[in-house]
Amino acid sequence: MLDDRKLAVLRAIVEDYVSTNEPVGSKALADRHNLGVSPATIRNDMAVLEEQGYIAQPHTSAGRVPTDKGYRLFVDRLSTIKPLSVAERRAIETFLSGAYDLDDVVGRTVRLLAQLTRQVAVVQYPSLTRSAVRHVELVPVAEGRLLLVLITNTGRVEQRVIETGQISEESIGHLRALLNTCLDGLGFGEVPAAVADLPDKVGPEERPVAAAVLSVLLETLVEKHEEKIVFAGAANLAAVDFSQSLREVLVALEEQVVLMRLLGETGDSSTVTVRIGTENPDLGLKSTSVVAADYGVGDLTLARLGVLGPTRMDYPSTMGAVRAVARYVGQILAGS
Repeated sequence: MLDDRKLAVLRAIVEDYVSTNEPVGSKALADRHNLGVSPATIRNDMAVLEEQGYIAQPHTSAGRVPTDKGYRLFVDRLSTIKPLSVAERRAIETFLSGAYDLDDVVGRTVRLLAQLTRQVAVVQYPSLTRSAVRHVELVPVAEGRLLLVLITNTGRVEQRVIETGQISEESIGHLRALLNTCLDGLGFGEVPAAVADLPDKVGPEERPVAAAVLSVLLETLVEKHEEKIVFAGAANLAAVDFSQSLREVLVALEEQVVLMRLLGETGDSSTVTVRIGTENPDLGLKSTSVVAADYGVGDLTLARLGVLGPTRMDYPSTMGAVRAVARYVGQILAGS
């Protein structure tokens, strides 16, 4: 275990290295921070930190840089989430509240996160599996074709074209009313049981159409929509931190499955999670850190959002921005 003085030295090294992108020496620490000890004592503490794997010497200079293990200890024990200013919070609220639908909410969120943190922002669409039905619409689009429109309580809109054969406007209206009567407010997991006997509630001439509509509806519910992810801010990666591995990072960002693994599983919506360097599951992202949080409506977690950047990251500020944006997205969806 490290004593308080060595923890203070580690904190100072992390803060200075994040700020300057230069290896940190004992004299610089003594000059910049009120550690209350001599440079010689700081050098001894740095030797212990290096021996235990919290800092490393990148080349023959006297300076040291944090390792992944050092950043992890900094995040877990030394850093506090930096709250946003009143002006920043007001700007976030104003920008997000101007969204007119879910796609706009997600688009604004990912751009906002990238701008706030100067990292790559990643936002997962609300999962259909955690949503409830708000409305089902059936719209004739051509002879023998219907457009099924499924609207969720989280603002998602799913559309599918159904081949139905001949069907009257009256039959369409009847089927639409039945669907909304039995599905309104149901969670997606409850839908299959709720519609199981629906064909028995329509006349013989309407049953083939009802069966076709239900088949497409149930297929829509089981698709992997939680894998829909958008990102922005890739230009922010053009930094010296990625001079050797930028290509690998860009390749990884193009894979939706990789982005899903990066954000991780949903859990406690009040917690901001941080994955540092080698903790990331993809080999191409060992030089990056990911800061992520859940967002949702009330107690219901819908999805996750976060940012990806170099391990040399301003963790307190980044964690504060991710947490604040996640909260505002939840408020926007709750009011939509």
